[in-house]
Amino acid sequence: MNKLQKLLQSRILILTVCAAGIGGTFQYGYNISIINAPTSYIQVFMNKTWQERTGVPLEDNMILLLWSFTVSVYPLGGLAGAVVAGPMAIMLGRKMSLLVNNVFVLIAAILSGFSQMAKSFEMIMVSRFFTGMNAGVSMNVQPMYLAESAPKKLRGAVALTSASFTALGLVLGQVVGLRELLGGEESWPFLLASNAVPALIQLMALPWFPESPRYLLIDRGDRESCVSALQKLRGNSDLGAELEEMLAEQAAAKGQRAKKPWELFQNPAVRWQLVSIIVLSSAMQLCGNDSMYFYAAYVFQEAGIPQDKIPYVVIGTGSCELITSITCNMIIDYAGRRPLLLGGYIFMAGWAVVFMVALSQQTRISWMPYLSMACIFAYILSFGIGPAGVTGVLPTELFDQMSRPAAYVICGSLLWFNLFLVGTAFPFIVKSLGHFCYVPFLVVCICTALYIGLFLPETKGKSFLEISEEFRKRNFKAQSHAALYKGPEEIKSTVL
Repeated sequence: MNKLQKLLQSRILILTVCAAGIGGTFQYGYNISIINAPTSYIQVFMNKTWQERTGVPLEDNMILLLWSFTVSVYPLGGLAGAVVAGPMAIMLGRKMSLLVNNVFVLIAAILSGFSQMAKSFEMIMVSRFFTGMNAGVSMNVQPMYLAESAPKKLRGAVALTSASFTALGLVLGQVVGLRELLGGEESWPFLLASNAVPALIQLMALPWFPESPRYLLIDRGDRESCVSALQKLRGNSDLGAELEEMLAEQAAAKGQRAKKPWELFQNPAVRWQLVSIIVLSSAMQLCGNDSMYFYAAYVFQEAGIPQDKIPYVVIGTGSCELITSITCNMIIDYAGRRPLLLGGYIFMAGWAVVFMVALSQQTRISWMPYLSMACIFAYILSFGIGPAGVTGVLPTELFDQMSRPAAYVICGSLLWFNLFLVGTAFPFIVKSLGHFCYVPFLVVCICTALYIGLFLPETKGKSFLEISEEFRKRNFKAQSHAALYKGPEEIKSTVL
């Protein structure tokens, strides 16, 4: 009976993860990849639509400008979503925020699905903004929801499923975007509207699962609902220790209100936590992983892979990220957060050097294109094994309940701003530095690895209060050292 009960409890937690993920971070990866397949068809549609309206075709530069805006409006929507995610998580709750978030993607699906019929490429642009908003909210709220719902010993693995669903969305988007499926000339509006399917699945599934127990107790003060949620997720056994830990968190947060993002910058008690998420969230996009996809088609072509087969090989790059994120998922609560992050950035720095050497010798040595191809896979694997997933877990673990939504707003805003920055700047970096375009990314990887090695503590297996206490000592280290030079009476009066 105990085994059956444990199996049922595990199944409920797994289903909660799946229900949150399919309409959450899955959409981020899926919407990034589905826009690539119909690029040429949408550009033709833009030109044809403009010509029908004005009688004059668009110039090539104008088509490129319109397309660039269509692509870049996605991270701008993501930035807007990241900003509203914190207030949504506080006012609506974690689960309800994920459910309401589907409205953005359903609007986007309707706009893009009917854009060709309405002869309006502007509808595609607006739809990309809404898909970005959806991704911006889910990238912040989903890890928060899952980490707060998971038991301490599984917190890393459960929260890290957000990265696994992103990678899964990336791969499925690449597959669905093949010409044989929805990537053809006639079917691209259905491809862009297909993101409605995961949204509908989540709307049907997620309401059956509980809200974050921590949110119910600490934010809402609803102990009865918290216990009910815990029983659904864990069953009736050994709830005492976990509930006691939550009550201690509630007592620590008593009399406080949810913090605003700018208040974190003014609060010395979260100085090192804030520096850590700023460094790691920025490095996520500035490390050059997404730029590897920019080079993929060129390198594969140089390696002798036929042009019509390259989309199938590109699926392999997305599959690498999926495999490593699942692997990281399995080992994070054994290996710890710090070694995975540190190892990931060190390996990426090494592969960046090899990649630049291989690119510079691409036309001189016959086997260099194969080395370049290996570097692309190795770089993506190194990113997936640590930085891709662990970074999203840390804001939940480093901040208390009252500061966590604001921390995710900062984290998400940096992620989306830097995605936009890299997307805009990378073509110019390639033009300026040529084969050595990965030097800026190499510097980012080395600096991030040094920060992790010197300043980031391990959070594996620790309660939220234990982590907060460890950072409190670090944040007020200067005051502690100053206290050593005071007399006993002075120390007593300082404490009082």
